[in-house]
Amino acid sequence: MLELSRALLEGLWTVFKHLFKKPVTLEYPEKRREMNNVFRGKLEVSGCVGCGICQKVCPSGAITFKKDEYGKVYFYKFDLKKCIFCGNCAFYCPKGAIKMTKYYELACEKSEELELVYKGGCDD
Repeated sequence: MLELSRALLEGLWTVFKHLFKKPVTLEYPEKRREMNNVFRGKLEVSGCVGCGICQKVCPSGAITFKKDEYGKVYFYKFDLKKCIFCGNCAFYCPKGAIKMTKYYELACEKSEELELVYKGGCDD
């Protein structure tokens, strides 16, 4: 009987100690965790010249280009369903046109929303 009451008191003491501590977890989605500077989230593209280096270094084949008869890129797509967020495209881009943002909430209802499509060609 003494052992049971001792175990009960130890358990209550453990609960009481943690009752006034700051919680470890965040109440997501009300509070979102701030990502550090090396986090690799959703891609953002601006200032692309259509060199195609990103397509060559992408290990998962998530980047596709379409060129016209003159060799000018008029359509390119980043497929986030295939992307493994390795950051090779952003690292090897000679113009720094591809950035890895801190945005990590990529859940969506339609898979087409995970395709970043850019039409109208690249900047010259």
